[in-house]
Amino acid sequence: MPGKEKIEPTLEFVREQAAKFGAKKDDYVERNNTNELSFAEGIAYFGFIEPEEDTSGPYHDLSYVVFPNPDEGSWLVSIGVGTLGFKNDYELAGLPGLRRSIAPLISAKGFCKTSFLDIETGLPRDFKDQHPHFSRLFKKYEKVLPSLDVVEDPTSGEGKERLSAFLAFYAKMRSWPTNAQHRTTVSAALNIRSKVPVKDEEIILNLLKTRRYVILEGAPGTGKTRLAKQMSRELSAKPFFTQLHAETSYSDFIYGIRPALAERELGYRESFGEFYKALKYAVDNPNEKVLLIVDEINRANLSNILGPIFYLFEYKLDSSDTDILIGGNFRVSKIPENFYVVATMNTADRSLAVVDFALRRRFAWYHLKPKAVEDVKFFDEDFQAFAEIFNWYAEGMELELQPGQGYFFADSEDDMKNRVRYELFPLIKEYLAEGALVKAKEEFNAYFMRRIKQSLVE
Repeated sequence: MPGKEKIEPTLEFVREQAAKFGAKKDDYVERNNTNELSFAEGIAYFGFIEPEEDTSGPYHDLSYVVFPNPDEGSWLVSIGVGTLGFKNDYELAGLPGLRRSIAPLISAKGFCKTSFLDIETGLPRDFKDQHPHFSRLFKKYEKVLPSLDVVEDPTSGEGKERLSAFLAFYAKMRSWPTNAQHRTTVSAALNIRSKVPVKDEEIILNLLKTRRYVILEGAPGTGKTRLAKQMSRELSAKPFFTQLHAETSYSDFIYGIRPALAERELGYRESFGEFYKALKYAVDNPNEKVLLIVDEINRANLSNILGPIFYLFEYKLDSSDTDILIGGNFRVSKIPENFYVVATMNTADRSLAVVDFALRRRFAWYHLKPKAVEDVKFFDEDFQAFAEIFNWYAEGMELELQPGQGYFFADSEDDMKNRVRYELFPLIKEYLAEGALVKAKEEFNAYFMRRIKQSLVE
């Protein structure tokens, strides 16, 4: 079937999908610019724009656009911007969640700009070179096409899925869904390119086996400490645990001398920190694995705490020509192969010490993100409400403030409401007071009013 003959059935398909996603006739204006003149000029397209726009001519704001190929070649699907620029969608286009939400839908052959507000920059040369049959189209519209994907055959199952996914994104952006069935249909269309669930435990365990020193970073509630402790069981290792704080010193963590206060006469005794104990045990028991867990590693001054032993953590250090004094008479030239370290780092606490590049080079880093959990005590609806707000409104590092799944476990509905009222509500209030997540203020306020009848504004 030549490309032109696929236009009408494809257009009918996207109309049907729009209705399934909740669109009514007055929710959009349909554009069908696929006449012979448009194809001759190389600018044929069809799609949906805002209802206040005209049925022909230049238009404003974000739109759903499909570019057909008159021959057998591939088509393009896009969330584009009208050549008149922005009128009502400037704020919407500036939301971080717009790009963040559509990026997972785009295949390796597609392209997405870093900002939907950018209507001054053209498409990458390599992308245009892959589609020479659209050269005249790119010449006219490339600056206003912030997201594009390739549709090899619009009548195939895969082609329909890709067209539907982009349209579902547009439907969600325009708030077309008005009931549960609409929302379910939109979610199903958006999930066609969902990734295989990441198995954090397997990845962390493999990192430990290959790198031996791993830091787990993430927001509170993402299960960093739980996973660190789980690794000792997975490795069948003897665990040692310590938690750092602002006053932790070398003598606390490794080795020091302290007064013997219980004695009648002033005396001193050796004090062995968890690092000393764990390393000494590993040296004395070479056939047994040892795992040292260092919780909240960036709460202390690491340069002062680690001192000369910092050198021993060099990746793939075969041996050292210098013995490093750990404490007392205990010296090592190399950390034994049976010694492992898992540290945790809270990325939401901005008052913590900055980790220098030397430490980053010596450890493998794994970032834990908040994720839904299949458990009868897990309140998925509340978790998804927070995830949605953060996804759409969080700027850059503000994503690190999203409460992890640990906040959403409760024994009952009343228990969950108390968690929202006495844990999540104060947390978001504090974020806002510090100037974070200001774009999401009204969304959070609406959630708390709906959930616990409490406003962020006194």
